[in-house]
Amino acid sequence: MRLVVTGGAGYIGSVVTSQLLEAGHDVTVVDDLSTGHEDAIPEGARFVRCRIHDAGELLASGGFEGVLHFAAKSLVGESVDRPELYWENNVVGSFRLFDAVRAAAIPRVVFSSTAAVYGEPDVSPITEDVTPSPINPYGHSKLAIDMLLSGYAKAYGIGATSLRYFNVGGARGRFGERHAVETHLIPNVLKVPAGQRDSVAIFGDDYATEDGTAVRDYLHVVDLGRAHLLALESSEAGRHRVFNLGSGSGYSVAQVIEACREVTGHEIPAKVQPRRAGDPTTLVASSQRAADELGWRPELSLHDIVEDAWAFMSSQA
Repeated sequence: MRLVVTGGAGYIGSVVTSQLLEAGHDVTVVDDLSTGHEDAIPEGARFVRCRIHDAGELLASGGFEGVLHFAAKSLVGESVDRPELYWENNVVGSFRLFDAVRAAAIPRVVFSSTAAVYGEPDVSPITEDVTPSPINPYGHSKLAIDMLLSGYAKAYGIGATSLRYFNVGGARGRFGERHAVETHLIPNVLKVPAGQRDSVAIFGDDYATEDGTAVRDYLHVVDLGRAHLLALESSEAGRHRVFNLGSGSGYSVAQVIEACREVTGHEIPAKVQPRRAGDPTTLVASSQRAADELGWRPELSLHDIVEDAWAFMSSQA
């Protein structure tokens, strides 16, 4: 298929672009490089540098069979402090992008949504039937785009899929995480053996879990990418599908740190600090719908995630 990948110079976008190319697709990457890296765009992909707001001319040039939309601002804290950035970039930009999709009669879209649309539900594992209740502008912006897609799919016959990720980690060869502001646990833990910090913080060790630390769901970026290819190939005209993507089990903060110790051979000192306000005890996904409808199941373990993330981080030194 002839495809457009927005945000293809970013972490997940670059991994999925590499998988699409390997599968034989023709890929054009759209990225404004505000957070992405041009050298992360896989060889073989064409590159158009522009904002998603301005991709209409490209899409109108004809012949595209699908759009995979990753481009977004995604820092929760920033979204609280600067919500206008998230409405203008994520929501307005996505509206203009999908309106260009409509105008160009592009038949399928796969959207990078997020578990943040659920907020802090009291149920575990979290299914797609849980009522969305985001607690920050980042989550609000992603839910708004999900709702936009639902309307466009029904009205214009677009085959749309929203994939709601939980915590993504790992790397695929030279494609990995390079964030100016890093908020993810695994790369922050790995900064200790990399010599970039002295210790890692554990925010609370008194949760009602096996070891007292909070539990989260972690998914290898390669497994995540496979779900995008399956969603793309199985899209249904006029239908908007939503799938949660996660491991279905979850790992505690202490387990993640221990996995990092095993992989790196570093002691990685950890310091317990008070809980952060609003941190739930457990956030774990049910991916049963993805298994049933896409035939997708995660194949890679927490150890694989850490091993690949460490190999990528070491290659950047």
